Amino acid sequence: MVTMYDVLIIGGGVVGTSIARELSKYDIKVALIEKEDDVASGGASKANSAILHAGYDPVPGTLKAKLNVRGNEMFDELCKDLDVPMKRVGSLVAAFSQDEVESLYKLYDRGLKNGVKKMSIISADMVKEIEPNINDTIVAALYAKTAGIICPYGFVIALAENAAQNGVEFIFNQEVVSIKKEEDGFIVKTQDNEYFSKYVVNAAGLYSDVINDMVGGKHFTVHPRKGEYLILDKEEGYLANTVIFQVPTKMGKGILVSPTVDGNLLIGPTSEDINNKEFRKTTAKGLEKAIKGAKKSVEKFNERKTITQFTGVRAVPDVEGEDFIIGEWDVKGFINVAGIESPGFTSSPAIAEMVGQILRDSGLKMVEKDDFNPKRKPVIRFNELTDEERNELIKKNPAYGKIICRCETVTEGEIIDAIRRPVGAKSIDGVKRRVRAGMGRCQGGFCSPRVVEILSKELNIDPLDVTKFGGKSNVLTAKAKEYVINSCKEILKSGV
Repeated sequence: MVTMYDVLIIGGGVVGTSIARELSKYDIKVALIEKEDDVASGGASKANSAILHAGYDPVPGTLKAKLNVRGNEMFDELCKDLDVPMKRVGSLVAAFSQDEVESLYKLYDRGLKNGVKKMSIISADMVKEIEPNINDTIVAALYAKTAGIICPYGFVIALAENAAQNGVEFIFNQEVVSIKKEEDGFIVKTQDNEYFSKYVVNAAGLYSDVINDMVGGKHFTVHPRKGEYLILDKEEGYLANTVIFQVPTKMGKGILVSPTVDGNLLIGPTSEDINNKEFRKTTAKGLEKAIKGAKKSVEKFNERKTITQFTGVRAVPDVEGEDFIIGEWDVKGFINVAGIESPGFTSSPAIAEMVGQILRDSGLKMVEKDDFNPKRKPVIRFNELTDEERNELIKKNPAYGKIICRCETVTEGEIIDAIRRPVGAKSIDGVKRRVRAGMGRCQGGFCSPRVVEILSKELNIDPLDVTKFGGKSNVLTAKAKEYVINSCKEILKSGV
């Protein structure tokens, strides 16, 4: 039996989940389909700079410019409703020579044309007041107060939870293999199932060109651009108060130094066009380049305090100007939302608004729900509570008195909640992205066995079936006692 929908969204990154949450406001049947086991698990939405861009960088008149500024304005209300940590720390584009100062004025002019508020070009002395640890070679900077920092995957998870609360269905571990245009909609096939939808929204990130070709849309390609990052221990977090950019080049906004919402220090990314869309490895050369580049801005950080590193891959559209590709194009009812590279994360809420209007203009009847709830259930963050609040919580639920992750002070109660919530965690990485168990200094060395145990119990599965990130990423291969017994039996059989 084919399941029927009004709108089927392909892709569970920040764009797909933003659209899902936007469409959940209306009395229509919506589903989001994702090839991985969770949202924010396969693409740029889990591995990026975690920044809300002010909007001075995009070329005026482009979709990037319009949607960046509008999206930035939407985050205060969204983060309040969805209980997502976000800080308006501001950003600096630092010029370390007089030649680079000219670029600041060009960016400032762009920002004015794009409608960016609270911008100014400030002197070296003023920069040093804001960022006392910036290098003494600073000449001037473009200061944008509306820039911010956020937990990117936390925001995606919050969007998904709220969309699910309001009726959106989430379909995981299903990769789209074909799309057939019918007179009144589309037949979308995965490796296991078949779905019918009146409208399809292509938010498949790096694979949006592949999805577009399935339906016979006007051809475009998306190529991967790799960026390598390092995250330093919280001891180094004091070195940056704002997001410190360097003067951008044609390859991007350059290597930055930034605080994170959790108190760490982030440096990167590098920028390298590659051919393999699945390449996620860090390299000694890339990390060295990131460190060397970041030292231009803040020399004082100690790279030996690195606790982890990662690679993010951006979906760069091969179209003139590298602008976002958003629209119905030439296939009625098929909406492309492709090539959403930086500032795609910041733009995502505005992109969702735009897609809603495109669907409306295309003929989809969108009547607002009377019972839409914009707020998700608040998240308990044990490490942020007072001792009195902790004691009251433990009295109600003793699971909050059991610390599982020592580095980040994450409790058993928080992990259980993360699994039981809408669109809940199903893997070690799913727990990690929701409550930070495994994101501290030891990177899961202490807490991973306990997380496996909790997942096994909550999901009612064998510990051997618990995975790191879905698929065949099982973390255990055999039960120790049974393994030893069976090994001994094999040895006895062999006569050794």
